[in-house]
Amino acid sequence: MADLQGRVALVTGAGRGIGRATALRLAQDGATVAVNYHASEAPAQEVVGLIESAGGKAIAVKADVSNPAEVDAMVARVTKELGALHILVSNAGITRDNLLMRMSQAEWDDVLNTNLRATYFLVKAVSRQMVRQRYGRIVTVSSVVGVTGNAGQANYAAAKAGLIAFTKSVAAEFAARNITANAVAPGFIDTDITAVLPDEVKKGILGRIPMERYGQPEEVANAIAFLAGDDAAYITGQVLHVNGGMAMV
Repeated sequence: MADLQGRVALVTGAGRGIGRATALRLAQDGATVAVNYHASEAPAQEVVGLIESAGGKAIAVKADVSNPAEVDAMVARVTKELGALHILVSNAGITRDNLLMRMSQAEWDDVLNTNLRATYFLVKAVSRQMVRQRYGRIVTVSSVVGVTGNAGQANYAAAKAGLIAFTKSVAAEFAARNITANAVAPGFIDTDITAVLPDEVKKGILGRIPMERYGQPEEVANAIAFLAGDDAAYITGQVLHVNGGMAMV
């Protein structure tokens, strides 16, 4: 377990899936956690309740991360109520899958705005305080398809690939200030997104995974918690793949 006592973390899209598991894991390791949500408050409040019932501290904070004004307001609120941020986990993401020839501009824009542009807003919003305190851990959640590509997901793959390059650039800019930036690239994880896939698609995916199973959100959260802690202090600009061997890069 990472020792995150005294650290303040913001996890976006933390009401379900990987974000939920990450918020719970960081709190278990001692961090105070801001649980971001956009549309569904109840799941976020449930995460807060679980953290508090285990003796931790957390708040739920609403913000559309694709809106820079809402991101700035969220960071200001978290800083006021919890203190300066030490850890940012940019996890919020959406899918709008379609074949490229059928993909609308709205499907392209929505995914790029939430999955890539939002991380720019988030990192910019937290960077000044991290620079001032000469400490920060930034973890972005990319995807295996950001490395391999995937038919029907040109928008999602482009956003997740862009996230990797963005994270490496951030790492280079802030390394001298004791701020690390790394990406985690999950494969197919057992979340709401994969649950709705047709059985034939699920079977095909499993055939591409050497470990022959989907990953669990907690397994991704474990990787994020490692990168958020001081054991990873000399790791920056890297991509940690959590995909059961689906892509060995």
